[in-house]
Amino acid sequence: MAEVIVAKTAGFCFGVKRAVDKAFELASGGGRLYTYGPIIHNDEVVRELGEKGAVVLNSEEELLSIGEGTVILRSHGVTRQVIELLEEKGIDYVDVTCPFVKRIHDVVYEQSAENGIIIIGNPAHPEVEGIRGWCRHDAFVLSSTEEAQEFNAEDNKSFCVVSQTTFNYKKFQEIVEILKKKLYSINIVNTICNATRDHQAEAAEIAEAADIMIVIGDKKSSNSGKLYEICRARCERTYFIQTLQELEAEGLDTEGAEKIGITAGASTPNYIIEEVQKYVRRKL
Repeated sequence: MAEVIVAKTAGFCFGVKRAVDKAFELASGGGRLYTYGPIIHNDEVVRELGEKGAVVLNSEEELLSIGEGTVILRSHGVTRQVIELLEEKGIDYVDVTCPFVKRIHDVVYEQSAENGIIIIGNPAHPEVEGIRGWCRHDAFVLSSTEEAQEFNAEDNKSFCVVSQTTFNYKKFQEIVEILKKKLYSINIVNTICNATRDHQAEAAEIAEAADIMIVIGDKKSSNSGKLYEICRARCERTYFIQTLQELEAEGLDTEGAEKIGITAGASTPNYIIEEVQKYVRRKL
């Protein structure tokens, strides 16, 4: 019988658990409740909150249209402008931004007073959008070594470099090495969180030894996507699923497999990981 290895780091990280627990606590208290953007990148969690009455606001226009209630600021963080709008309008809000993301906001706000800011990450990701919103001037966003190579720095300008918390650590290092050769003055602040590094390192180790690898996470989740990328590079038979139903629909062929690895993104609830694990064991 094949061995099933479940990553110890799979599932909710500290920041996500903190945000989700607070959101469900507020949802059980009654009253109008909103989240500014999905609380985390997991459709199952967002759906469960919606069933308890939490409404997702997707823009500043929608935010300004509400009359009363409490707004939860998502774990990815928001721009400084969003907080100013809430305070100007006198809307109650609860900020569950991940503390590691909050730290980046503080760093770029302080550093952008005298330096240019480079954010290594996905420019379309809400975390990166939030970080840009705390810079005193527009920041540069680089997501690949190719973009780093093409980056044209302003003459003699000093830069502070930060990263999206869930960015691939190896790619971050590669981009930083390129920037070091191009920039006159550079201050590197490694803001990839420990949980992300641990997730990625353990996933890589398991995938190296596995015949089949299963990555559980929402397709919109940056850290889940990075885990899939890391695992797929090491294990050809890697599945990327959000729920057990997706794995059942796709079909899991365990023939010839001696080791099956399972990991999950930081926004994946534990009950989904347990469902997948039980299903895999039944298939063996």
